[in-house]
Amino acid sequence: MVKNSGALYLLLAILFEVSATTSIKLSDGFTNMAFNIAVAIGVAGSIYFLGRSLDQLPLSIAYAVWVGLGTALITLIDLVIFHAEFNIYRTLGLMLVVGGVAALNHFSGDSDVTEERENP
Repeated sequence: MVKNSGALYLLLAILFEVSATTSIKLSDGFTNMAFNIAVAIGVAGSIYFLGRSLDQLPLSIAYAVWVGLGTALITLIDLVIFHAEFNIYRTLGLMLVVGGVAALNHFSGDSDVTEERENP
């Protein structure tokens, strides 16, 4: 298995989740079948790739990154595509989310999960 495949799977999970969440907004209350299908594919893909990432990444880190970066991307999409209001509170909240994910990754102290599973 590729050394960084856990990170690649996690990135794919985030992208699928962001596309699903954006499609929910675009589905117009689930009345647009094309976006409803996009939601289903996005959620299924996100869960699948998150699960695959857990073969190499600790659950606590993978989940925090999945939620944190997904939230940051959705916030940016909301600002750019849907023209949400940009204010100091939204900016501060986003900075806290990204900072929290960075802190978890930096200070986690988790060793290589793959090595632990192969050599119990």
